[in-house]
Amino acid sequence: MSVGNRTQAETASSRGYTLIDVLDPENLVAAWKKVKANKGKPGIDGMEVGDFPDFMREHWEKIRVKLEKGSYKPSPVRRVEIPKDGGGKRTLGIPTVLDRMIQQAIAQVLTPLYDPSFSDASFGFRPMRSAHDAITAMAEEAKRIGSRCEVVDCDLEKFFDTVDNQKLMGRLRQRITDPGLLALILKYLKAGAISRQGHFEEQLMGVPQGSPLSPLLANVLLDELDVELERRGHKFVRYADDFVILCRSRRAGERILRSVRRYLADKLKLIVNETKSRVVKLAEASFLGFKIVRREVRWTEKSQKKFKAKVKKITKRTRGRSPKFVIEELQSYLRGAVNYYQLGILFREARDLDGWLRRRMRLYYWKQWGRPRTRRRRLLKLGIGRHEVHKASRSRKGHWRMSNNSLVQRALTNEWLTAQGVPSLEKQWVSIRYPDGPKKEKSR
Repeated sequence: MSVGNRTQAETASSRGYTLIDVLDPENLVAAWKKVKANKGKPGIDGMEVGDFPDFMREHWEKIRVKLEKGSYKPSPVRRVEIPKDGGGKRTLGIPTVLDRMIQQAIAQVLTPLYDPSFSDASFGFRPMRSAHDAITAMAEEAKRIGSRCEVVDCDLEKFFDTVDNQKLMGRLRQRITDPGLLALILKYLKAGAISRQGHFEEQLMGVPQGSPLSPLLANVLLDELDVELERRGHKFVRYADDFVILCRSRRAGERILRSVRRYLADKLKLIVNETKSRVVKLAEASFLGFKIVRREVRWTEKSQKKFKAKVKKITKRTRGRSPKFVIEELQSYLRGAVNYYQLGILFREARDLDGWLRRRMRLYYWKQWGRPRTRRRRLLKLGIGRHEVHKASRSRKGHWRMSNNSLVQRALTNEWLTAQGVPSLEKQWVSIRYPDGPKKEKSR
């Protein structure tokens, strides 16, 4: 976005961006619908999303009065840790359903104030923008630079845990004039957390990752970085706290990395992860799980391993869950994963993965059938002749080898697996890439 557009958006009146607007019934209904759709785990009060409507009907009027008077006190978040792809743990803070709804209501009011002034190079957690848009923008910029393109890959050290709240509130006060709304946001920043051991932990800095308001607050703070990069004339793409800068030489990249590291530390009180931040050739760079190979977007080897590891975990033969349960879990995971990675998956890869997935499910069924007599009964039911069934059901070959056995494939055909609900990666890939069907050649 040009500097002129930024200035025009930033000088716009903040009227209409107040606590009164946050508590507007229509805004709250929209916020609740969003929270309900996202589902999510309960906070420290143990309340499930499904229990919330009854709670609201009984208690909302008192809560609304407290919010208007400024006496409302948000609950601490429930702190959980999830494993990171590269090792270690990522800390998440899960607010109560009530606080999720209020934060969502705040985000809905503030997004129209801030989003129009954000940089065109910022893509994370913004309306009508996605990770696909970000990697596509990176590919287009790399194409303009040409074969000499180098990538400055910057990784911020525990960004959401290290946000300087004083700095963030200063940025918010530049645009928000309602003291009640500012005070409520500050309360959320200082609400603290309850650890897994049940201890209260004071929140001296940071923005709880996992709350509806966190992405917008992150963009508000990091927009200052975007402004500086634009002022310096750098070509960059940012998705939340993950960003890359594209340049024409390694020497320029090293200089940019040193300069940006100093700027982040001095101005935004943020630390660059020294071990993960580097300058690499375009072909060696990864961003949001994708890479650019010969001007085309592909998913990285790391993303492929992560994808296959998740499918293996779901279809692990010793899980002891019914095939129906496993298939439903597969459907849920693949729906999101293929939608995300399809931008970088080739058709032949989708087809190969499809065959591998079906073999995983044949393996699961073979293990589930367990005893020879169960296998005989199942195979007979699926149309295999008696003279073949006895030999196959007593085979001492391992489960993985048997999953590729011609007899097992004839019994558990692709059509039969599809009828059980096993998803087809190939069909999902085609439906996403060609929603109106593959284009046919025009007749001459």
